[in-house]
Amino acid sequence: MCARSFQGDVLTDGDAHADGWARQALARIPKILTLMDRNPHSPTYGCCDRAYWHYRIIDFPSGMSQELVWPLALAWDTAVQGNVWHRSPAVRSWVEAGIEFARSSSHRNGACDDYFPFEQAAGAAAFSLLACIESYQLVGLDDERLTDFFSRRADWLASHRESGKLANHLAVAALALCRLGAVLGTRRWDGARDELLRTLLSWQHDEGWFAEYDGFDPGYHTLTISSLARIQQLLPDRDDLRQAVERAVRLAIELVHPDGSWGGEVGSRDTFNYFPHGFELVGRWMPQALALNDRVLGAVNRGVGPCIADDRIIGHHAWNQLLAFRDRVAERPAPSPHPEGRLWLEGAGVLVDRRGGFELFAAPGKGGVFKLFKDRELVVSDTQVSLRVQDGGGSRTAVAHLRSGHQVQVEEDLVEVRGRFSWANLTGMTTPRLLLLRAVMLMGGRLCPDLIRRVLQRWLITGRRRTAYEFERIFRWEDGGITVTDSVRGVPWSKVRGVAIGCDQTSTATVMSRFYHPHQLHGWMDLTPRTRDLDDGEELTIGRRYE
Repeated sequence: MCARSFQGDVLTDGDAHADGWARQALARIPKILTLMDRNPHSPTYGCCDRAYWHYRIIDFPSGMSQELVWPLALAWDTAVQGNVWHRSPAVRSWVEAGIEFARSSSHRNGACDDYFPFEQAAGAAAFSLLACIESYQLVGLDDERLTDFFSRRADWLASHRESGKLANHLAVAALALCRLGAVLGTRRWDGARDELLRTLLSWQHDEGWFAEYDGFDPGYHTLTISSLARIQQLLPDRDDLRQAVERAVRLAIELVHPDGSWGGEVGSRDTFNYFPHGFELVGRWMPQALALNDRVLGAVNRGVGPCIADDRIIGHHAWNQLLAFRDRVAERPAPSPHPEGRLWLEGAGVLVDRRGGFELFAAPGKGGVFKLFKDRELVVSDTQVSLRVQDGGGSRTAVAHLRSGHQVQVEEDLVEVRGRFSWANLTGMTTPRLLLLRAVMLMGGRLCPDLIRRVLQRWLITGRRRTAYEFERIFRWEDGGITVTDSVRGVPWSKVRGVAIGCDQTSTATVMSRFYHPHQLHGWMDLTPRTRDLDDGEELTIGRRYE
């Protein structure tokens, strides 16, 4: 094994060695410890929400933050060269403190909040419960108060159904109930676990993907695979789980980019997430999954991966990467390029087309957002046309990349997408809005948190307000190249203050989106000068040829 050193979040070598995922995760432990209150004399000892305990700029701790105990426990338990946290008494005490803070900061019913007080967020409850259960067992704790807390939270998860279709939340919740039953030696939550799994499997499309709000997101897809693969390992007689996981993995194998990068704005939730653990588990009986992991890890180690150091997100990836290292399969097939061909996922609105050295990853269902690769290198990342339009004393942004009932036609050498722009919801927080939200949560949040969550989901995530502006995007394969033609109609150009085609524009409130990724260095294409001589309503046409 070659010698390595840590340099912040970046590893000094570019090869996917056997301990690659562990090294990626361990490089982030210092930041995770920085996010935690490690002072035993502090009233918030063990809290992992630095904005709450240190900056004191919010009035409640995020329950999701306590998930950080799991990567700490795994670092404590994982023997790998250079791991200074292995069997450290201090780390073990911090893990215990983190679980205790999860207990003491939860609601009486075991639930916790995430982004708003009295929210009682199912996702935060599921992720942090799973993390606390696994950490409790890893470091060898024996505390009845903590197991009672686990049971209360599990009871709440078993009886609670959040609004919206978030497959990854259901998968994590089912895994948490499965693991707690095993740890405590009880079948108390088996019925609720099976009900969650039935619902989750009903959300799997025939194409292999699981629903995330209104579509398919490759990033969250890998997280759902990770949880389901672990459950299938714990429940080996569940053939339905194995079949569902196999369909999901076969789809995932088709979606890796030729440079090893993953996800992006083609997905419904715009994420670059990649969770490798499930592929190691599935790789024991489906070796192609191992080759996928090696391709993505090789890209990450070369610097072709997202920055995942966000305070709210860093824990998800760290524990999953450490688990991938612990369950790594030794015998692995060599990664190989995909053969030429087309995969059209009509239900997901996603197209993968490989021909003549090109690899196109497009989302006709999102207005034709696409990434185009040539000879394994990114040529262009395109998130459709964006308009900045004057509105009174301010301005609004109209985008073509939101799913909004677009008309899609897919032929052998032609793809056409027609639709209307939608207004991007870019409204920021103001003092009056914050005060109103707090008042609503303090009064109504205690009584009907699910109703408020549904309203916020529609406002920030799933709601669409279409404009009168029309667009058309045409992909055409001809003479060994690809032509992309865009047309924009019905726009009052005299009110437009900026026109561009973005490389990374997103317009939904997804926690795991908007990470920095090296693909974004391709920048935006400014089209404003082309519109200065256009009359209101006149058509704007942009043509590009890639050979």
